[in-house]
Amino acid sequence: MRKVFIHKYDDIISIENILLAWRGFVKGKRNRKDVQIFEQRLMTNIISLYNDLKNEKYEHSDYESFNISDPKPRNINKASVRDRLLHHLIHQNLYYFFDRTFIPDSYSCRLNKGTHKALNQFRNYACKVSKNNTKTCWVLKCDIKKFFASIDHLVLKEILERYIADRKLLILLAKIIDSFSSNKNKGLPLGNLTSQLLVNIYMNEFDQFMKHRIKATYYIRYADDFVILSTDKEWLLKVLPEMKSFLLKKLKLTMHPKKVFIKTYASGVDFLGWVHFTDHRVLRTTTKRRIFSALESEQTKDETIQSYLGVLKHGNTYKLRNMLSNNLL
Repeated sequence: MRKVFIHKYDDIISIENILLAWRGFVKGKRNRKDVQIFEQRLMTNIISLYNDLKNEKYEHSDYESFNISDPKPRNINKASVRDRLLHHLIHQNLYYFFDRTFIPDSYSCRLNKGTHKALNQFRNYACKVSKNNTKTCWVLKCDIKKFFASIDHLVLKEILERYIADRKLLILLAKIIDSFSSNKNKGLPLGNLTSQLLVNIYMNEFDQFMKHRIKATYYIRYADDFVILSTDKEWLLKVLPEMKSFLLKKLKLTMHPKKVFIKTYASGVDFLGWVHFTDHRVLRTTTKRRIFSALESEQTKDETIQSYLGVLKHGNTYKLRNMLSNNLL
């Protein structure tokens, strides 16, 4: 039986809950000008938001757009402080309910999950499938084309309706979803906290299909990157069209034609920024280039180098770590 979210809209939008959301939202942001301006009249702004929500008059404002390199160019859409506070309110009240519906091997934007645990699980599964490297382990690696930009609003809202009974909460979620569109009621903004949860709710439909219909025991997903490991290459070739069909028909998503492959674990599998082999993993070449570029720049901050060091400790990168450490001296 499907779990149902039982909390009511009127309880979620209480002033106490908004204040709690504010405490979570403001961490690490107090030096930002827009946050400081909002905080100068904090209770007035919170009461105004509460009244709009209570009277069902809340409307999402426009986004501020800008580009970043992460490492490839991305368009980020930043909501106002008022809207982002609401996003935190929604996230803090919905996250734990929906997180319990997700499969264990979904790792993106979840507490106690993350990239490093996904990498370690990939290695664990590869070891199991290959019987400690005594059998050939085949890996089917896939990627969704234009993932965030392709999330269909209508499909997403239909999925939410299966879990949430409160009409007013569904209307509010619809306003957040429809506040942004990349093309014909499609797309979620990369900058929203709610987007991280909503894409996991969306892709959970695919995860459940993979586990219960495809019966993929060794399946891992991180956002729009996912892999299946098996000793049977023919089985992987057989299920791939079924996967493509489900994504297209049920979720209106398309696999990236240039990022789908089946190869052996021993030959090196590129997954989540690392190339994995039977006894080690090495950094993807494009990531190495980005680090070398950062080293050559006089404007590279120590925090950036520390961030890279944190990534590098999870693979065979001794020389590169030494170079970065010397840059901090």
